[in-house]
Amino acid sequence: MALSKDEREQFLAEAHIAALSVRAGTDRGPLTVPIWYQYAPGGDPWFITGAGSRKHKLIESSGYLSLMVERVEPSVRYVAVDGPVLRIEPGSDDQLVEMSKRYLAPEQVDAYLEVARREHGESVAVYVKPEHWLSADMGSFQ
Repeated sequence: MALSKDEREQFLAEAHIAALSVRAGTDRGPLTVPIWYQYAPGGDPWFITGAGSRKHKLIESSGYLSLMVERVEPSVRYVAVDGPVLRIEPGSDDQLVEMSKRYLAPEQVDAYLEVARREHGESVAVYVKPEHWLSADMGSFQ
């Protein structure tokens, strides 16, 4: 059963790992990778990635991408959005901290930030306009 607008937005706002897909050329399937993202109901999803990375270059070239999140408990549920890239801007330390606090346990955040700041290099923040939504809750199969 498809989710209501409020249900799908609330589900997307939860801290799931997204599958990001972006066109990777005419001779292969899309690049599909897991990614941390941020979203608030009614807003535009965003994520950070390495500046100049393959993912960044493909997103910039395509200008369009898809995000899909899912769970299997307590029921099988997913939400997928696709749409145009609104903007790509230099990533900030504040965004890195926000994302780290969203996905990591409080006692892991400082150690992760230390490594990320030292080893990940420059980043970009990518903002997406969700134009198309797919969603379902297939109920519990227990």
